[in-house]
Order: sequence, then structure tokens, then C-alpha cells
Amino acid sequence: MTVTVVGIGGSVRPDSQSERALHAALAGAREAGAKVHSITGSSLALPFYDPHLTERTGTALELVDALRTADGVILASPGYHGTISGLIKNALDYVEDLREEERPYLDGRAVGCIGIAHGWQATVTTLQALRSVVHALRGWPTPLGGAVNSAETHFEARGECGDEKVANVLRTIGHQVVEFANRA
Repeated sequence: MTVTVVGIGGSVRPDSQSERALHAALAGAREAGAKVHSITGSSLALPFYDPHLTERTGTALELVDALRTADGVILASPGYHGTISGLIKNALDYVEDLREEERPYLDGRAVGCIGIAHGWQATVTTLQALRSVVHALRGWPTPLGGAVNSAETHFEARGECGDEKVANVLRTIGHQVVEFANRA
């Protein structure tokens, strides 16, 4: 069985550092044999989630459908004021549309979490916030999470990282998502 991993991350700025970190982790999932799908940038510019509205935009439907079929997920959020960005939180709120599914929310799915910010305090609190949201959505955060300090680490296009330690952490997160998805 081929594992499908959905990556969600970045900011409204195309090719942001958090999007590049996501691509590095997705490369690890691909190395481990997964089929990957990323939802980033403008695809995350969704209307504010409203559980009372049943009509969804095309991009919201794409997000929910991708998560519905995902065996694993990787999340990468920039740290804004010590927590995940509103863009990422709003995208994760759409997981509520899966509440009536056979696998509700992120139930039974391995989820890799990456927080990236300019400084260690916001980086770590962003990672912790992601892990808390994943728990609330019944997902299984991978044992290894990524805390990337963008003041010290920069990514090239498509996720290449000159810091081998950070590159290994992100690649390992991708591997863990696939490994745990194969066990589920």
C-alpha cells in the first residue's frame, strides 16, 4: 500500500521559509515511499471557518478532501506572536468537516509538526501549539517535532537546507509520518 501524506503550511507569501521547511519534511516522506500532496500559500487563503455554513469554496473542498484520504499529515506553521499563524489555524479548523467520517478529524493519522520563527521562544511555542491542536483533532504527533529558528537557518527553494542537523530533523519527521502510517 502506498501511503499518502498531505503537507499543510507556509504563509500567504509564496515560497516562505515555513513552506520551504514543509517541502524538506515532505521530501523525507517521499524518500520513505509516500505519495505527497502539499497545500500551501494562496491555497490556504480560505474564508474564515464557520461550522454553520455548509457551502465551501473549491480550495476548502480540496483541503478537506486531501485530509479525508491522507494516511499522514505534516504541518508547518510560521510563529506569529508566539503561536501558529491564523492562516494555519483556520485551515485546521476545516478539519471539523470530517467529524462525521469513518475516520473523524485526524483520528489514527500520524502528524509531523514544524514550528518556524525568528527566535527560539516563538519557535518552540509554535511547535507546542501545533502539537496541542493535533491532539485535539485526535491525531498522533510524531515523537520528533521540528523547531526551526529562522534567525539561524535558511532554506533554499524547494526545501534545501544548508544546516545538515535541521535538514536531518525535517527528513526524519517525514520518515516517521510514513513509518507510523504504515503501522496504523
